[in-house]
Amino acid sequence: MARTTPDIPVPDLTGKRAVITGASDGVGLGLATRFAAAGAELVMPVRNPRKGEAAVAQIRRRHPGADVSLHELDLSSLGSVAALADRLIAEARPIHFLVNNAGVMTPPDRQTTVDGFELQFGTNHLGHFALVARLLPLLRSGRARITSQISVAADQHAVNWDDLQWLRRYHGNRAYSQSKIAFGLFGLELDRRSRDGGWGITSNLSHPGVAATNLLAARAEVGRGRPTPRARFIHALAARGVVFGTAETALLPALYAATSPDAEGGRLYGPSGFNHFSGPPAEQKLYSRLRHADHARRIWDVSEELTGVRFPAVHPV
Repeated sequence: MARTTPDIPVPDLTGKRAVITGASDGVGLGLATRFAAAGAELVMPVRNPRKGEAAVAQIRRRHPGADVSLHELDLSSLGSVAALADRLIAEARPIHFLVNNAGVMTPPDRQTTVDGFELQFGTNHLGHFALVARLLPLLRSGRARITSQISVAADQHAVNWDDLQWLRRYHGNRAYSQSKIAFGLFGLELDRRSRDGGWGITSNLSHPGVAATNLLAARAEVGRGRPTPRARFIHALAARGVVFGTAETALLPALYAATSPDAEGGRLYGPSGFNHFSGPPAEQKLYSRLRHADHARRIWDVSEELTGVRFPAVHPV
């Protein structure tokens, strides 16, 4: 019997503005296509303009009436983050959805961002942290839902509090886990502070399960000349009938978390199948590493200090 590919309905998003990072390929492009199909005005900030233009052309071939605009964004540069935020603030258009999807995964050797941060921590977490902070006025005016894409890796290892930049001994997988744990803690703390401060935004988390996406492929820009061992492992097991997700199914948890009227703030959504590898999206129990409110406050404070970008102060009643 043929397997049924899971899918979810998306409400009409006409008149809503959506910003999706990392939308030039893979899961991000799939998300962007679904938002465009639902009628959203789509803003695609991308690092590589050529890939971005190809992605926009693909979306418009599938949905000729799509309202899509392309902007440059390199999350590994706080200057680039600020420049994008300034452009969007100048447009003075409320943002109703922000999907923080872009990321970099496991460079074999330690690399740094433009600002000197370890590449994964700086790109996956700090870049998005600064982007949300700078766009906060537009997010508040749109009463936005913000969905931050973490990973099953956030259920492994820990934040290396004594050496956040991995200066003493770099370990790619551990640094990747740290970046996703930090990002998840931020997303949950953002929802708490919004509630306490009356910001009017909702923040939740998603993860795509396990799929051989472009994050695992050969990527010259991170010094990886061939697919990761994890990608080869996934492909080998898939060939033997072990079910993993695809780019089309891996996008569903983020799509559900961002658009479903049933998705809530402060929650984690991921695939509901075996071991959360694949399957229809559903709420999942928060990973143990994400349950410590004191860690969330600590990573928030550290992130403000490192980026030099601050959110409004919140004084809970």
